[in-house]
Amino acid sequence: MKKASYNIMPVTEDILKTMGEQIKLARLRRDLSTELVAERAGISRASLWKVESGNPGVAIGIYAAVLHALGNMDKDLTLVAKDDLMGRQMQDLNLLTRKRASRRSD
Repeated sequence: MKKASYNIMPVTEDILKTMGEQIKLARLRRDLSTELVAERAGISRASLWKVESGNPGVAIGIYAAVLHALGNMDKDLTLVAKDDLMGRQMQDLNLLTRKRASRRSD
């Protein structure tokens, strides 16, 4: 089977590796085995090892399942892109031109 390739920037790879290390440390601090966390998350131990190594091929849902298995840490995912400064600035630039509101359809 051909290995999937990803167009991941080196900075993003570093972020994923750091995230994986932090997940592993959270598991170790809680004194939880890989078997237990994998079982709670509904994944294999191999998938958990991929998460803990920051593998970019792991689906975001698996990361969320592991974070949840560690004690509802998946709630932090709501912080992703919360403070989108660049997006807000771009939105504000588009608001400078006066636009009519869309017509209501009753």
